[in-house]
Amino acid sequence: MKNRVYMAQSLDGFIAGPNGELDWLAAIDNPEGSDLGFAEFMASVDALLMGRNTFEVVAAFDAWPYDKPVFVASNSLKQLPEGFAGKAELICGSATEMLSALHAKGYYNIYLDGGALIRSFIAAALVDELTITTVPVLLGGGIRLFDTLPGSVNLKLVSSQLLLGQLVKNRYQFQRETQA
Repeated sequence: MKNRVYMAQSLDGFIAGPNGELDWLAAIDNPEGSDLGFAEFMASVDALLMGRNTFEVVAAFDAWPYDKPVFVASNSLKQLPEGFAGKAELICGSATEMLSALHAKGYYNIYLDGGALIRSFIAAALVDELTITTVPVLLGGGIRLFDTLPGSVNLKLVSSQLLLGQLVKNRYQFQRETQA
């Protein structure tokens, strides 16, 4: 059972531009169209849990990008927009409650996506692994992944990989304090 994050960030630590824009992700030349390991990562998860804002960005894509069950975390939405039946399902509650609900449905390896959702899971000590790819672009402003955390969080670097000669993909495990 693992709750995992797989994100990209700019060199100055932003996951999206000031208005949520993601165009900077295509700034690096990728002539062979490599997915940079995303398909392998997706093969290792049972379901996705994303925040409402992230869902709204993904919902605007031309094609639905996921073939796994998708759950949209929101305490304000009453229903998903028309056309998303069978693609995504609403879920609400605390991080612990949402995770329990996903486990009850048989999903144990969860891909967590969306800044606020990820921060809430980190605050609840419910993230096991973080893969973050740093793109060498300076946005100068925008949405940060680690904007507000309740305190310091210790991680252990598991692997580091140079991709396309410019991107740095680091995989970390969260270090939990053990009781004596």
